[in-house]
Amino acid sequence: MDSAFEDEAEHTVSIQEYLKDVEDQELEADLVLGGDEGKECTYNNGYMKRQAIFSCLTCTPDGNAGVCTACSLSCHDGHEIVELWTKRNFRCDCGNSKFGEFFCKLFPNKDVENVENSYNHNFKGSYCTCGRPYPDPDVEDQVEMIQCCVCEDWFHEEHIGLDSSDEIPRDEEGEPLYEDFICKGCSVICSFLRLYSQTILAAGSQKYSSVNTGKDKEVLGDVTLACGSGKLENDISHSSNNISEPVSGEEGLLVGENSGKNIGSDQCTTDANSQVTCVLGVNLVDASPVLECKPLFLSKNWRDALCRCEKCSEFYEQKHIRFLLDKEDTIMEYEKMAKQKREEKLQQQEGAELTMLDKLGHVEKIEILNGIADMKDELRSFLESFDPSKAITSDDVHQVFENLAKKRRRVE
Repeated sequence: MDSAFEDEAEHTVSIQEYLKDVEDQELEADLVLGGDEGKECTYNNGYMKRQAIFSCLTCTPDGNAGVCTACSLSCHDGHEIVELWTKRNFRCDCGNSKFGEFFCKLFPNKDVENVENSYNHNFKGSYCTCGRPYPDPDVEDQVEMIQCCVCEDWFHEEHIGLDSSDEIPRDEEGEPLYEDFICKGCSVICSFLRLYSQTILAAGSQKYSSVNTGKDKEVLGDVTLACGSGKLENDISHSSNNISEPVSGEEGLLVGENSGKNIGSDQCTTDANSQVTCVLGVNLVDASPVLECKPLFLSKNWRDALCRCEKCSEFYEQKHIRFLLDKEDTIMEYEKMAKQKREEKLQQQEGAELTMLDKLGHVEKIEILNGIADMKDELRSFLESFDPSKAITSDDVHQVFENLAKKRRRVE
C-alpha cells in the first residue's frame, strides 16, 4: 500500500509547473494550428498558403489525402491520425473521392479531387531519407528533425548530406543561426541561391563554392546531374543541367557579370530606359550555376534579397518555386499570425468576462468580485506558507477549498 502512494507521489507536480505546462501546451498548439480553433472545415478557403494538415491512415492508408484541423477532430476522431504540422497551398480532402463512401460531416459538397494538392511520404507517417516514423518507436531518445522549406519533408541531422553536424550553422549554445533549410535534393533546383554568396547563406561552418555563371547556352547543356535528378514527391521538378568545372578563384567568389557587386538588396535596379535590371546579371532561364548537391542554410530575411526581375520571376514559375518570394509562406510569419490570433482571443475572453459582469446587478457583481479576491488571497497564503521544494497533493487542494468554504460560512 505504501509503495502505491509512493508511485502516485512521483507523478505529482507543483502548481507553478502545472500552470506553466498548460500555458506552454496551449501556445504550442496555437503555433502549430495557426490559431485555428477547429470549428469549421477550411475547404471554402481554397488552397491556403499554409495551414495545419493531418493524414488519416484509417480512411486513406495509402497516404494520398490530407484533412484540416476541424475535420481531424469531427470526422476522424478515434482514427489513426498522422500530424503533418503545416503544408503550403493545400485544400482539405476530407470526404472527397479518396475516402470512398465516407463523407465529410462539416462540408460534404467537395470536389472529387483537389488537383493542386501535393503529397509526399509524410502522409504515410514516414520522414527523412531513412523513411522512419516520428516519433520513432524503435528509438528511446527522439532526435529533433529539420524541415526543408521547399519540399517540406523532415530530416535527421545525420541524413542531410553533411560530413559532420558541426557544419550546421549554430551559435556557441547550439541554437540555429539560420532561418530556413533546403535539403540536398531540393538544393539542385535551388542551386541558383549560391549566386547570392554569403549575402543570404547563414554564417557558420558552411563552405561556399565557386560558381560558374556563364550565360552562353553552349556552356550549359542538357546532361545528367552527377548527384542525381528527378521529381520530388511534392511535384517540384528538378531539371537536368550540365556540370562544368568551377572557374578558379578565391573561395566564395562568383564568376559572372555581377561577381564584384554586393548582392543583397530587395529591389532590382533600374537602368536609364526605366527597365528593371537583374541584380544577378544572369539569365537563370537560359543558364544555371554549377550545381552542388549540398544542403543550404539560409540567413534571416534571405527572401528579401532575391531578385524579382521579369526573367528571374519567369525562372521561379518554371521551377514551381515562386513561393520563395512570398514572406507569408514562411513558418515565422505563420507563427506570428498564430500569436496575433491568440492575443485577440484572450482579449475577447477578457472582454466577455467584463461584459458578463456589466449585465449583473450591483449585489451579484460585488459577490463575484469578493469571491475572486478570496480565492486569490487563499492561494497566495497557501503558496507563501508552502515549501516550494515539495509537490502539491490533492489533499492540499482540498484544504484550500475547505478554507474558502469555512471563510464563506463565517461571513454568512
